[in-house]
Amino acid sequence: MGQLLGIYISNGGVPKENVSTVKVHFEGIVGDNQFDKKHHGGPLRAVCVLENELLVKLKSEGHPIQGGTTGENLLVEGFNLEIGSVFKIDEVELEVVSAATPCKTISASFTDGYFNRISHKKYPGETRWYCKVLKEGRISRSS
Repeated sequence: MGQLLGIYISNGGVPKENVSTVKVHFEGIVGDNQFDKKHHGGPLRAVCVLENELLVKLKSEGHPIQGGTTGENLLVEGFNLEIGSVFKIDEVELEVVSAATPCKTISASFTDGYFNRISHKKYPGETRWYCKVLKEGRISRSS
């Protein structure tokens, strides 16, 4: 059974701020913004998700990554996500539609700035995932 470990939003850029609850709409998370709308946001990239299993692995490799530092909105554990996965957190239902291509803005989260460490093309499955919202609602992180 999967669980939500963190929720992150920002007015644009990284790191994103840790919050305890958010409203999720088809277009994205209320209070979250992206500077680059060409590559981020919109209905097919409404929510960006990082699996904690990958975050732990990256930390063990020596990367200074933390929750919210790679632009993800949700840090989850135990879902085993891949393209086509559908999962539910509280009232919200999400579908993984693509891998999130990494860019230089998240380089501070990686040793020697190697942000391509979470490139799905170079390291299949070791990435952040873009999700579309199938069912809107509110999600909250347990304290």
